[in-house]
Amino acid sequence: MSWTQEREEKLKELWKKGHTASQIAEILGGTTRNAVIGKAHRLKLAARAASKTSRIVKKEASESSNNKDEKFVSRKARFKSLILDKNFEPESPKSLEQLDDKDCRWPIGHPDEKNFYFCGRTPVEGFSYCKLHVLYAFQPKNQKEDLIDKEDDVPDFIEKKVKTAK
Repeated sequence: MSWTQEREEKLKELWKKGHTASQIAEILGGTTRNAVIGKAHRLKLAARAASKTSRIVKKEASESSNNKDEKFVSRKARFKSLILDKNFEPESPKSLEQLDDKDCRWPIGHPDEKNFYFCGRTPVEGFSYCKLHVLYAFQPKNQKEDLIDKEDDVPDFIEKKVKTAK
């Protein structure tokens, strides 16, 4: 792919409008994000740093989009809703030999200790752990990772708790 005068002008125009390098690469077609960044650097286009005002605008835009997309609930919120549910069934201590598919397999203690056992509660469907131990096994992600929506990471019962809490 070569940079024609026409493509360079389009790059400059899109860059001024504030498009990201990925968006520009997609619009131009036949190029990559890195190629766009390299060309912008060689053309000495102004570097863009995210300003506070742009963050505020994005925040307001995301808040208004929540009305449109009510089914999106952040991963962190789903786990917080589970923490609010304190109704966990009592442990049913089991040894390794006693475990089956219908038992929580969360180890309690150290395997070398005499009183080592597994939780034994009823596990959440699709997981090896009960509700309580799903919380330990699947910690909420930080803010950067929270932006990525991964529906499959969170059990359905957490989604139900969030929906009923609204």
